[in-house]
Amino acid sequence: MKFFDLGLDDPATRAAMDAAYGRVMASGWMILGPELAAFEAEFAAYCGADHAVGVGNGLDALVLALRAAGVGAGDEVIVPAHTFTATWLAVQALGATPVPVEVDPELYVLTADGVAGAITPRTRAVIPVSLYGHPVDLDPILALAERRGLFVLEDAAQSHGARLRGRRTGAAAHATAFSFYPTKNLGALGDAGAVTTSDPALAERLRMLRNYGSREKYVHEMAGVNSRLDELQAAFLRVRLAGLDAANAARRERAARYRAELAGINGLTLPVEAPGAEHVYHLFVVRSADRDQLQARLKAAWIETLIHYPVACHLQPAFAHLGLGEGALPLAERLAREVLSLPLWPQMPLEGVAEVAAAIRSAA
Repeated sequence: MKFFDLGLDDPATRAAMDAAYGRVMASGWMILGPELAAFEAEFAAYCGADHAVGVGNGLDALVLALRAAGVGAGDEVIVPAHTFTATWLAVQALGATPVPVEVDPELYVLTADGVAGAITPRTRAVIPVSLYGHPVDLDPILALAERRGLFVLEDAAQSHGARLRGRRTGAAAHATAFSFYPTKNLGALGDAGAVTTSDPALAERLRMLRNYGSREKYVHEMAGVNSRLDELQAAFLRVRLAGLDAANAARRERAARYRAELAGINGLTLPVEAPGAEHVYHLFVVRSADRDQLQARLKAAWIETLIHYPVACHLQPAFAHLGLGEGALPLAERLAREVLSLPLWPQMPLEGVAEVAAAIRSAA
């Protein structure tokens, strides 16, 4: 059983992608053209935000959103201890310092209580991550940020379309960063990203930053970069966006089947969904104290699994200068030892879920 399939062999998907490609080729417009403008409008409306600004990838979305908010050298930014390294790298890229906070042990997301305990006079921003597809509860974090004058940037690279109390990711935070890496719930056919916001001034700064600091050709108002979501990827994303809710519903159906098939296995912890949350299961992540042995047995049964993430961020060489050695963040380290992502994609056969579950039962 493979871990993931892009689903490009589906005839309807292939035809829609071919039409999108043909549309861009016929237009002769490859950068900052009508496909990007249309995708930005459609994605902003989908999320419930006023603006979407397409950029080159998810890391750039984080970096440029922080830059647009004025985060820079000497600042501190609160980040989850358990997340993909890009969340931390974005902070470090600006000369700021990532300040890790342990996540909720069941939902794997930041909480306002955890954030409150990490705020110092140097704190400038907070990056809550809606990890694995579960939306973070932003309301208490935003209330805290309002009192302390902090910028809240949600990292929603894994939670396109997720909802909490009826509100989608991308609408609540001061800004939300998305990745459209091909395996994401909303994936392009290459690298791509975007930032959503309802702050018009922030959106305008983002548009300049992604385009050499310019809004008028050859006039550069700030030191920007080249990070633009190209016309072809925008066209592909428009196709995928139209089917995102159906794809997320299919993910949820397979996640529910996993829950039913895996219930009651001793030593196996299943994902938790908070009340009022609509998890979109970018990943179906279980935990086991015998994770490595379980993974090896599944591999022997020709079932592919992945580990998100095997090394805690604070133990990565890139962050050694922070001085956070082994034992500094015990929950993050435990999660790195225990998490295992099972195969899941929208077109995955339901009998495939049963096959994986049966193999886990026999290995437990």
